[in-house]
Amino acid sequence: MSIRAFIVDDEPLSVAELQLMLQAHSSIEVVGSATRASEAIEKIKELKPSLLFLDINMPERNGFQLLEALDDAPDVVFVTAYDEYAVKAFEVNALDYLLKPVNKERLAEAIQKVGQQATPQKLEADKKIFIKDGERCFFVRLSDIQYLESAGNYVKVFFQNKMPLLHRSLNYMEERLPDSLFFRASRQHLINTEFIRQIDPFLNGTLRVTMENGALIDISQRQAVRFREQMGI
Repeated sequence: MSIRAFIVDDEPLSVAELQLMLQAHSSIEVVGSATRASEAIEKIKELKPSLLFLDINMPERNGFQLLEALDDAPDVVFVTAYDEYAVKAFEVNALDYLLKPVNKERLAEAIQKVGQQATPQKLEADKKIFIKDGERCFFVRLSDIQYLESAGNYVKVFFQNKMPLLHRSLNYMEERLPDSLFFRASRQHLINTEFIRQIDPFLNGTLRVTMENGALIDISQRQAVRFREQMGI
């Protein structure tokens, strides 16, 4: 299956050049492009690509502001003429950062990374992940995470008494986190079953769980059926 890609760059010539270069990669299907951020936001919401080739310096909004405006941001490869943004690019978990003019070898390397990301492997429960939230940095063991909550194109990660933001979608985290620990309670929440203190019936066949930190999280009607089967209740 090809990876659906979208190109955002305020220079039409740059868009055309990248489209031409991507034709050599059968794993990539360019489903659209835009030269303005406002146009890009609407098209991305409509087309739902899984990958963005995104310029940073643009009128209206820069590439980082464009990502902030998306409810569920795709994976990103930044393509820009300026290298001073590299650190910030990786702080928002970009897959790669290409400097213009893009050469074929570097593009091939980026697409290889994209291919590896397209089939993410489940992480082990004792694996630690790095979270940078503003000036704060955390190194968190997965088994210590109590639950995750969707916050637009971020997830809020609850552990101990902290709740930093991670620039990933809840769907992506569900694919990576171990099924032995984490259960998708609803569109908004992914919970660590080891931190459930209490389970109660709720409205219309749903369930409400109380987490160790006192948070109340509803399990949707559909997911409640799976949860009962999984937990043997």
